[in-house]
Amino acid sequence: MRLNFRRPPAYLPDEFSVGPSNRDAVARLRAWETWHNGSLALIGPEAAGKTHLARVWAERVGAYICPEGLRTLTAHIDGPIVVEDADRADIPELLFHLLNRAAQTGQPLLLTGRTLPGTWPAQIPDLRSRLNAMQVVELSPPDDEVLTDILRSFFKSRNIRPSEDIYPYLMARMERSIAAARDLVDRLDEAADAMGRPVSRALAREVLGDDTENLDLFEG
Repeated sequence: MRLNFRRPPAYLPDEFSVGPSNRDAVARLRAWETWHNGSLALIGPEAAGKTHLARVWAERVGAYICPEGLRTLTAHIDGPIVVEDADRADIPELLFHLLNRAAQTGQPLLLTGRTLPGTWPAQIPDLRSRLNAMQVVELSPPDDEVLTDILRSFFKSRNIRPSEDIYPYLMARMERSIAAARDLVDRLDEAADAMGRPVSRALAREVLGDDTENLDLFEG
């Protein structure tokens, strides 16, 4: 029986794949000293890599991380701050304070969310103005290069080393998202464990089902 290894995400810099879909975001975070009013909104769809990129930046600048909106910010914090899921923040007064603090002190504030800041809840008129004026950088859905690297990383985290031909096969058939990549690797891992077989292109074909077989007609 194959042992099922899985390590928790470490959000290491060398495990973040840079490509056309996120290169602009990486450049903006590197240039944090130039952010307008000391703050930046990093937005993108669910599981687009926002947390990974925000954690890498936080490690680089020594930022305090609020992983669940503002609920974990319970004390006065000096220095840079990351607020994840700021679009779900339910303490508008505190968010307004953090934006003012960044503008006045130059201590950077990175907010992550799924949508533009102008659409976030803001019962305070001045907060709405601040959010509308925020500098924004968006993570696009992962391109082929990034998504292939993500698949490799997910396989590696489970101690799986499939043959190289599995990657173009999966790329031609999967949804273009990190969440879909994670789900697909989970399914392949579970199928391999249940059948006592290695993860391979043949196994992937079985897991994905017969509806993908017609694509083989166009493969060399």
